[in-house]
Amino acid sequence: MHNVTTGIPNPRRFLTLTTSSTIARGALLFACTFAYAESASPPNVVLILSDDQGYTDYGFMGHPEIETPNLDRLASESALFRRGYVPTALCRPSLMTLITGLYSHQNKTTGNDPANTSANKAHADRAGQPARELLISHIDKTGSLPKWLAEKGYVSHQSGKWWEGSYQRGGFTEGMTAGFPNPRGRHGDAGLRIGRDGLKPVTDFIDRSVAADKPFFVWYAPFMPHTPHTPPARLLEKYKAKGVHERIAKYYAMCEWFDETCGALINHIDESGIKENTLVLYVCDNGWIQTEQGSYAVRSKRSPHEHGTRTPLMFRWPGTIPAADRPELCSSIDFVPTILAAAGATGPHEFPGLNLLKELKSGKAIERDTLFGESFAHDIADIENPQASLLYRWVICGYDKLLLTYDGRPGKMTYPPQSGEPQLFDLQNDPGENENLASRNPERVKQLSAILNEWYVADERQAGRFAAAAPKADKSKRKP
Repeated sequence: MHNVTTGIPNPRRFLTLTTSSTIARGALLFACTFAYAESASPPNVVLILSDDQGYTDYGFMGHPEIETPNLDRLASESALFRRGYVPTALCRPSLMTLITGLYSHQNKTTGNDPANTSANKAHADRAGQPARELLISHIDKTGSLPKWLAEKGYVSHQSGKWWEGSYQRGGFTEGMTAGFPNPRGRHGDAGLRIGRDGLKPVTDFIDRSVAADKPFFVWYAPFMPHTPHTPPARLLEKYKAKGVHERIAKYYAMCEWFDETCGALINHIDESGIKENTLVLYVCDNGWIQTEQGSYAVRSKRSPHEHGTRTPLMFRWPGTIPAADRPELCSSIDFVPTILAAAGATGPHEFPGLNLLKELKSGKAIERDTLFGESFAHDIADIENPQASLLYRWVICGYDKLLLTYDGRPGKMTYPPQSGEPQLFDLQNDPGENENLASRNPERVKQLSAILNEWYVADERQAGRFAAAAPKADKSKRKP
């Protein structure tokens, strides 16, 4: 069934699908975004997004070298989900899920750039517009979180990474990014200076909003710890002194530099007297494993494996959301419906994620043990057909994780699929996904495959197969 206005499917969600049962169709419920009774003062919302950081690479996640005292403090004051995930482990699609509340196959933004394919050329010729402009236009059809919050009187500010044209096109009332077709408008232009060059545009916006007594939404997505890894010398020398390779030390130092900016932002909120009326959320767009050779390792960025798609997720709202170390699964797909509920706002359609506000407030367990994700090629083979670039889908049910490979067009990839075999992992006993249990447990593979198809059927692709990648891109010209 489709929404008559947007054409977005009415997605359904899984609740309490046990790891030992077959598909429980009765556990499928529509995911409605219901708003709680509005308070006299709706909360401000601050979304902090890290860029290319491994889920282990924080002090509070137990990293032996990296120091993140400010995010450690945020974690101690938040409902912290250590088993957090993003559905698609690549920058642009990850951010599009955060701004639209939809999976990549729903919002159709599956990769970072349109590929030079006959399909995309045909779309461009028909529309009389560049394929990149048509890709950006997806957000015009889906709508966006700032637009829905604006209906409740919110003002909003964009800084850092932003791919979807100008900040105005995303519904922000203020921002830093001019966007395509302006110079350097691919993914942020002037917005990419935030964090590395201070926080003044963000803190000034917060101050103006507080003075005007307006609820606000902040999108803080600095280009950190993303390459180029150019940390301050004081931090680089600190990590080199720990005896790690210089390229590793640069990445570690970038993580701490990013942490310092988060601390400055959170301190500004707290010192402005709005701590108790501000919901702060934290997520990373995708994972990262730094190599001594200077790039990222296989099974990290862009990968459907744990070091690609897993990230700690946090919700801080003092006096409303109790600080807790939550054991449940959580996904960034839950952010939009939860934020809308906190603001007393609604979207134009149902969302596939859960509104977690009730459970966050009460501390009660989230009655869900199943999450979904999907991975696509970096360059989108067909900007109007997500399955053209589909490479993987995965489902986590409890601690069982099934990863299936598909024969979508990979284009030029650093680490394209190498095998079509199903991959089944026990994340509780094997968090590094070193032992594939699929051949020993074909019945579990069958069960989890059926659950994936209850999510949606990839009817244009064949599971268990993979397509050959194009020749590898010149590393010196690789796009981030």
